[in-house]
Amino acid sequence: MKAWVDPDRCAGHGICTTICPEVFAINDDGYSEAAAGDVPEQFEDAVRDAIKQCPEHAIDDVTDDSSTEES
Repeated sequence: MKAWVDPDRCAGHGICTTICPEVFAINDDGYSEAAAGDVPEQFEDAVRDAIKQCPEHAIDDVTDDSSTEES
């Protein structure tokens, strides 16, 4: 599992960082970001919960999805 936060949709509510601070953090601009790389297995359920709880629907599981990777 890989988590990705859409910077155009995130409004900085921080719910994801409350649910799973091991994967999500607030950046200097006040918006959430997901840690790079694979989500450790022990945090996958929390990340799924964060995806469901995000009021802006800004978090996605992008496992094997190259469309969000930077060139």
